[in-house]
Amino acid sequence: MRTEDDYLGKREIPDDAFYGIHALRARENFPDRTPFPLEWYRAAGIVKQACYLTYRDFKKASLEKYSPDRIPFKPFPDEVIEALVEAAAEVALGNHFSHFIVPAISGGAGTSINMNVNEIIANVALVKLGKKPGDYKIIDPIEHANVFQSTNDVIPTSLKVAVMNLLNELEPAINHMRSGIEHLETTYRNDLRIGYTQMQEAVPTSFGKLFGAYNEALSRDWWRVSKCFERIKTVNLGGSAIGTGLAVPRFFIMEAIRHLQALTSLPVNRSENLPDATSNLDSFVEVHATLKAHAVNLEKMVSDIRLLASDIANVTSRPVTVGQPGSGDQTGWNSHQEVIIPQRQVGSTVMPAKINPVIPEFVISAVHRIYANDQLIASLAGQGCLELNAYLPVTGHAMIESIRLLTDCNRTLQTNLFDGLTIHPETSHEKLLHSPAITTALIPYIGYHKASRLARLMKEKGISIVEANRDAGIMKDEKLLGIIKPENLLKLGYLLDDLTG
Repeated sequence: MRTEDDYLGKREIPDDAFYGIHALRARENFPDRTPFPLEWYRAAGIVKQACYLTYRDFKKASLEKYSPDRIPFKPFPDEVIEALVEAAAEVALGNHFSHFIVPAISGGAGTSINMNVNEIIANVALVKLGKKPGDYKIIDPIEHANVFQSTNDVIPTSLKVAVMNLLNELEPAINHMRSGIEHLETTYRNDLRIGYTQMQEAVPTSFGKLFGAYNEALSRDWWRVSKCFERIKTVNLGGSAIGTGLAVPRFFIMEAIRHLQALTSLPVNRSENLPDATSNLDSFVEVHATLKAHAVNLEKMVSDIRLLASDIANVTSRPVTVGQPGSGDQTGWNSHQEVIIPQRQVGSTVMPAKINPVIPEFVISAVHRIYANDQLIASLAGQGCLELNAYLPVTGHAMIESIRLLTDCNRTLQTNLFDGLTIHPETSHEKLLHSPAITTALIPYIGYHKASRLARLMKEKGISIVEANRDAGIMKDEKLLGIIKPENLLKLGYLLDDLTG
């Protein structure tokens, strides 16, 4: 064991631990068991690396202006700077994460996060120099690893880097699923089905229009997520404690962002108002609102599919003929199913052969977690007090969790639901012909009251629109069959010439 000390006293630390006294106190003080996000940890490493590269440039520029004996500060030895750069680069790769012991939910505005990263970097750098962890006279977690930095600029900046990296995964995941939905839209463009309002049969429509509505919503989501980078890219790196840059060289404030841009290939830029970027978290509120909008669209979509594929939705007393037994068509069990979702896992330990809609259920569960995160982020952003918001750790965790969940939802929906979705257009067409919903299409030709008469006949006798029309003798079969062709039922409105044909 090694002994470390801070303002509050001394503690024993395992000899081989890269964490130190600050992280240990945090773990004891914050009994949350939620793991800290790896993405944020890695982003902190890359921000630290940018800071050390900027320090190296600052040292070089200073020595060009002043002779070594007259330089107005004592620069770190080159080997210390290089060791810090290399250690931070390893953290940026996710190395040594087992030594990060601060939980996701903590107090202190992220100071514990910053110090745990500082301790890891300092101790890794010490090992690189052939020293033992804890030999802080050579490389100190604060004097060296935290040089020209504050928790209040490094940790929010690293959170934004983590968020942008995750958005770079979410955006293509949305587009990939949108592409799959677009394929379904094209494939089933003219395949008729009953449209519903308030869960009641309403008017004829098509599977193409159903999937087309989803495609349009996902296109909006894709566009909105792509715009999130504009909202989140402004950082306060160099602003120090409250954004005033106190105790930080102007050189560092101006140059650190350049290294961060080069290391991340992200559109990060330094805020023109560093106190604002330090004290206000409304950009996270705005970005998460976009994530919530996407979550809403996912819930609506999977709720629809779950309903359409449910046994309840497919119970019918109407005669539906879809092929003969042994013909290879869908007959017998599920003979009334218009939509069949892929069977992914056994659904019950007691009910044989029960298969549940687990993918829609996962997505609905996930998006409700995102709704809760949205409330958390909005309410805690408002809890910022004067120059700082102390609740960045839990805000950041919620942001990262939401983006992860959305990315995973998009991926599993495409792979485990839509790729294997089965549509039976013949079944849906036959159901439509027996549904009073189809009589709405006849109103321009025979009026509301005659159409209602046909609808009543269909309901009372359980017969098709063709049979009801023959019973009532309202129009010729040829005329009726022409009106209810898919191309006529699906066109946008009607022309007066249609009524004279």
